[in-house]
Amino acid sequence: MSDLALAGLLTIATILWGATFTVVRDAVAVYGVLSFLAVRFFIASMALGIVGARRMTLRTLLVGGAVGLSLALGFVLQTIGLRYTSPTNSGLITGLVVMLTPAIAFVMYRTRTPKLYIAPVLGAFVGLALLTGESPEEFRIGDVLTMACAVAFAAHVVLLGRYAAAHDAIGFALAQMISTGVVCGIAAPIFEPLELPPREVWFALGLTGLGASALAFLIMTYVQQRLSAVRTAVILTMEPLFAVVFGYILAGDRLTSIQAVGAALILSALLVGEVGPALLSGRRAASGSAS
Repeated sequence: MSDLALAGLLTIATILWGATFTVVRDAVAVYGVLSFLAVRFFIASMALGIVGARRMTLRTLLVGGAVGLSLALGFVLQTIGLRYTSPTNSGLITGLVVMLTPAIAFVMYRTRTPKLYIAPVLGAFVGLALLTGESPEEFRIGDVLTMACAVAFAAHVVLLGRYAAAHDAIGFALAQMISTGVVCGIAAPIFEPLELPPREVWFALGLTGLGASALAFLIMTYVQQRLSAVRTAVILTMEPLFAVVFGYILAGDRLTSIQAVGAALILSALLVGEVGPALLSGRRAASGSAS
């Protein structure tokens, strides 16, 4: 498959992820957050299980399931946050995972943070301050929850880096989806009325369970093995941008001029934070092969 086709596939996955913010916000307005996530990840587990069940050992299930707890926490915080903030803010703030991951890695394992991240991190948080309100009173609880979700997702990325390499990628992802679905499924009847999803929620469940979870992960796994790290990083940076686009088209999100500057700062910081390390790794590999 050509690089152009691979880039197109990954762009489809990124569009799916970007679209979920608006779709999920509408779904959890009429259906419980935990119930929605339980059904979403049950669907994702069933779909991914078609190709991943035989690749998942008991050890993979246990380790992946444990790592999946941070994923579950992140999705719960993000989805609750969507009830109280805009899809645009949710997508942009969630994108800060890229900036937070080195800091979380340092806190968890004392991993040194590359100096290359310092400027993008500062730019991202200046952008966050501008995006979330022109005064402290405008900082919404949904933004706080989404920021906490970004921290949980960053911890998840760190844990993936530490444990995923020893396991089959698809089997490990399946274990995490099962774990997330089980946690939300156990919690749902405790905190929410036990009811079947209403008709208007099934599109969102299909999009997130089949599209944004199972299909997008398979695309990601396939493409990352074949496309350069720089191109992959650039395309992945577009997820918050697609969240902004879908928020504008589907949810009527509008940014003030100051918030637009904040959004631009965040997107620029994410691009530098994603592409910079990939370029640096490529140069090191090239110099190593030359020597």
